Amino acid sequence: MKLSSGTIRLIIPAASLVLLLAAVFYMQPRAMSYTGLNLLFNLAVPIALATIAQMLIMSVNDLDLSMGTFVSFCACVAATFLQSSPALGILIFLGAIAAYALIGMVIYVRDLPSIVVTLGMSFVWGGLAVLILPSPGGTAPTWARWLMTAKPPLVPMAIVASILIAVVTHYIVMRSSFGVLMRGVGGNDRSVERAGWSVLGLRAATYALAGFFAVLAGIALVGLTTSADANIALRYTLLSIAGVILGGGQFVGGKVSPIGAVIGALTLTLAGSFLSFMRISPDWQIGAQGAILIVVLALRLALNRLEKREKSQ
Repeated sequence: MKLSSGTIRLIIPAASLVLLLAAVFYMQPRAMSYTGLNLLFNLAVPIALATIAQMLIMSVNDLDLSMGTFVSFCACVAATFLQSSPALGILIFLGAIAAYALIGMVIYVRDLPSIVVTLGMSFVWGGLAVLILPSPGGTAPTWARWLMTAKPPLVPMAIVASILIAVVTHYIVMRSSFGVLMRGVGGNDRSVERAGWSVLGLRAATYALAGFFAVLAGIALVGLTTSADANIALRYTLLSIAGVILGGGQFVGGKVSPIGAVIGALTLTLAGSFLSFMRISPDWQIGAQGAILIVVLALRLALNRLEKREKSQ
């Protein structure tokens, strides 16, 4: 039985996650428990949410280099305004989501490179985060802390939340009419426009949805750390891009996989623990994570070439 390209895009990241998990269990048998899994995937939820946000941007052939600073900004807002003045905090988040939608519209109308625009916005979000929290501090909202530290039976909260994120975003991106149009914009925006749909509106909605998931990532992160600072999520920019690519997504063509993106985020989260168990210095861990990503991508490329060769015969 021949496997579809979508299935292949899911098999590879899933196999990578299983292999890493097996290696971690072999090196540290105590991790094979409820508490151990909870510690291994403790930070998976905010990374998964940020990865989904990046995936949405990539589905329309753009790239967001401000993801890390935006999540940091949202974390600072969550640890200050959302805690002390919830109404004001919600208004700030709504304004940030509207700003994201506006960015998507400006990029399309002015035909600007998304990399340049979002890189510039990274300084804006970073500056706002510093103004809100000049030094580490703040307090997580009680409900966010309760939600992120809840202990459901059998399976840790991080895994339950990751499955829920995967299911919800799979429906939005792969099953809903909006998701079809969004991926159509990434595949061929002229065809979407000729069909009578507004590409500008679809891009704005996509960016707004990405901003919403990034806001959730910031809140989830604060719920785990109980405080925030302006640089708390800077690594999320590269982690989110790597998670999307590791999960089978592509930079162009609207080819993305929500379930694969969440699996990719889980794999990158687990990779950090795996490298720590191997006693690799934190200074080398980012490079080692990059090496793992390259190996997986090389395997996917080889399988894609094999599939094309079989089709041509």
